[in-house]
Amino acid sequence: MMTSHLPGIPFVKANGCGNDFLVIESVHAPKDIASFTIAICNRHTGVGADGVEWVEQGSGNYDVSARLINNDGSEAEISGNGTRCVAAYWFAEHGGERVRVRTGAGIKSCNLLSKSERVFRMEMNMGVPDVGEKLSLSLSAFSVDGMNISLGNPHFVSLVSDFHLKWQELGAKVQSQPIFTRGTNVEFVRVLGPQEIESRFFERGVGETQSSGTGSCASAVAAIASGLVKSPVNVVAAGGAQQVRWDGLRCEVFLTGPAELICKGEFFI
Repeated sequence: MMTSHLPGIPFVKANGCGNDFLVIESVHAPKDIASFTIAICNRHTGVGADGVEWVEQGSGNYDVSARLINNDGSEAEISGNGTRCVAAYWFAEHGGERVRVRTGAGIKSCNLLSKSERVFRMEMNMGVPDVGEKLSLSLSAFSVDGMNISLGNPHFVSLVSDFHLKWQELGAKVQSQPIFTRGTNVEFVRVLGPQEIESRFFERGVGETQSSGTGSCASAVAAIASGLVKSPVNVVAAGGAQQVRWDGLRCEVFLTGPAELICKGEFFI
């Protein structure tokens, strides 16, 4: 079948520990960017992804800008894994050992630590977290304890001894609470050792994800602030592990993990 005559939008697919994104140059963005993102991210009738990072050439103090649209069409300030995917795309296209990505949560510097074919491992500065006080949410059947943490995007982190059998439903209920006026990302976290935790992620605009960069940082910050672990922290998730180091209040968080380029193609419109 000849497809060269069909109009399409080129994309690159990448993932950070199973948290997958499509990287698309903004010059190709249609007028209704939300509807297009929903269509291309559909895992049955589209390419499939947790979101699209719309990118364009930077200038001055950043190399590339990234606008994140979730797979439900909503816009998010930042994804740690998504930003690494943008950086991997940039490294593959332009080379170098550092790329500065402008996100909705500020400029993030991604420093390349190693490269193996399509996999780029890097460390990224995530900014100074805003650590809120602990709070208890009263749901229909029980309460959930946690704390609000911001990394430019909002998180509610609940430290648990074990994961609820229906933690996804619990995460959705937490997200629906009116206290979260901007919505929130939800993490359930249990301690595995003095420098290791395990996290489950229910993300705003996406739902359950295999991993989360900002969620891993929020999880580690909550566990460190609660005196349960010490930095650096290995954050284990369904899609793989990432490392977070944080020296305490008023200090920046640093996230280390991989980004893998999966494929490239063209989505017909």
